[in-house]
Amino acid sequence: MSGLIVALVVIAIVVVLVLVFVGLYNGLIKLRNVVQESWRQIDVELNRRHDLIPNLVETVKGYAAHERGTLDEVTAARAAAAAPGASPAQQAQQENVLTQALGRLFAVAEAYPDLKANQNFLQLQRDLSDTEDRVAASRRFYNANVRALNTKVETVPSNIVAGMFGIKTAEYFEVEDGQVRQAPQVSFGTTTTTTPPAAPQQTPPTA
Repeated sequence: MSGLIVALVVIAIVVVLVLVFVGLYNGLIKLRNVVQESWRQIDVELNRRHDLIPNLVETVKGYAAHERGTLDEVTAARAAAAAPGASPAQQAQQENVLTQALGRLFAVAEAYPDLKANQNFLQLQRDLSDTEDRVAASRRFYNANVRALNTKVETVPSNIVAGMFGIKTAEYFEVEDGQVRQAPQVSFGTTTTTTPPAAPQQTPPTA
């Protein structure tokens, strides 16, 4: 009788361990899938951003064709950022370079009043601003999911399961503070400047 009790206890322990193992594994797979899905959303928004830039460059070229260096810089940075195969960390670096190039392009535009009044140029600026908002929201969601996954992968007991099935930590998508929104924040008023302003020049201070 005692042998049967011991056997039942052992079986119960094994069943519990199996259930815990399955639960940990399923939780890790779910988090990994959520991270992958949230990264695809970032990719969609970045592609929308990249698609706006050729039209922006062509519009600026119509008024400032001799600003060849700045235009080529934006085009090259856009091509690098749009190239497939980059990891989230690599993509963030490329997007930072692109945003800095866009900041210089908008600074150049400040010297051309006719360009700043061009409706196509203004619409592209608004579209970029909207896209930046969506990128920022998608980035926050993605990084939160990455943090949740990485915590599971690095802590006991889920790290044991992660190691057994090759589930690894994910990369964050980190952009430099203030860089991703620098271009949309450029003022398009009448005041000219030679450097990209950090905030709209004609927006009154809030109370």
